[in-house]
Amino acid sequence: MSDPRNDSMPEATAARGNRKGRRRIALTVVAVVVLAMVVGIWPRLRARTALQAQTAALAVPTVQVTKPEPAPPTTELILPADIQAAQQTPIYARTNGYLKSWYVDIGARVKSGQLLATIDAPEVDDQLKQARADVMQARANARIAHVTAQRWQQLLQMNSVSHQETDMKVADDEARQASLASMESNVARLSHMQSYEKVYAPFDGVITARNVDVGALIEAGSAGGPSRELFDIARTNLLRVYVDVPQSYSDVTVNGTPAQLALPQFPGRTFSGAVVRNTGAINATTRTLRIEVDIPNAGGTVLPGSYGQVHLTLPTPHPGFSLPANALLYRPEGVQVATVDPQGKVALKTIGPGRDFGSRIEVLTGLAANDAVILNPADSIVGGESVRVQGTSTGSGAHP
Repeated sequence: MSDPRNDSMPEATAARGNRKGRRRIALTVVAVVVLAMVVGIWPRLRARTALQAQTAALAVPTVQVTKPEPAPPTTELILPADIQAAQQTPIYARTNGYLKSWYVDIGARVKSGQLLATIDAPEVDDQLKQARADVMQARANARIAHVTAQRWQQLLQMNSVSHQETDMKVADDEARQASLASMESNVARLSHMQSYEKVYAPFDGVITARNVDVGALIEAGSAGGPSRELFDIARTNLLRVYVDVPQSYSDVTVNGTPAQLALPQFPGRTFSGAVVRNTGAINATTRTLRIEVDIPNAGGTVLPGSYGQVHLTLPTPHPGFSLPANALLYRPEGVQVATVDPQGKVALKTIGPGRDFGSRIEVLTGLAANDAVILNPADSIVGGESVRVQGTSTGSGAHP
């Protein structure tokens, strides 16, 4: 008879083996699950940590700063110019008549005293002849009256005539002399009128207009009636250039200041001159000071009436600092700049702008030489905000 314990031993051994196998399988499964969890979660944890670090870094904006530079000590003003001849005169007739001939036309260069035209005035010629005849008659009458007065004065000394008659003869002599003087003056006047039949150039210049032709009726004078100018003459060897300077520069625009005239028909070329005078008063409408610049024009290259621009280099008594225009903030408080202090904090400063150089602007007040000014600041930037400085720039523009 067999032992029952011997029969159960293999079964117990098998059961223990099965339990160990199941335990090993369970451990393997757990290990696989843990490994899978580690492999899947760890990169996410690393990505999350990196994201948190990146977010923290982005929370402090990075900015680029620049240092203020000294503004230039001079300013170049470019202003429109009114170009005129040094002298421009209309020439009118001084006697009535008809134009007999003219000798110059527009564009002709003439000398002072050169004959320009001749006027036929027969009435003046006839009046002069009559006046000269009257003078001859008056001279004869005056001579007789003078001789008579002298004789009566001699007879008075011999008591041959009365004082009354002698005084009458002396008075008649004086009246005849006065009449002669009057007639001689009339001859002189008519002689001048006759001389006006020839029209001469008053100075060296260019004829810019001729308004009459042969046979035209000429009326004396420059105003009233149908009178009109015969010629127009301009002296162009010197140009008077008038410029209106803004009020802010009126105190530094002094006589003797050099000036350059530029014209569109002469690209790259300028004509030199200088300020010679100014009005001494600000125009109440335009708030400008009118100055006159004299430009030599011996060759007549520049034509009066042309459009041009005058370049003036003016000193700046108190130049400020210069900043790039992209550093400015326009706030209700005024024009501001954002600066960074040594602790990396933003400080907003209200500035007083000055001259505009295009890509740069002058700062007169509110800024120190060692301030680190932020370039391209965000519109939302506020004072006390933390920033990270990337580097120092020389700015985004250059001085003119």
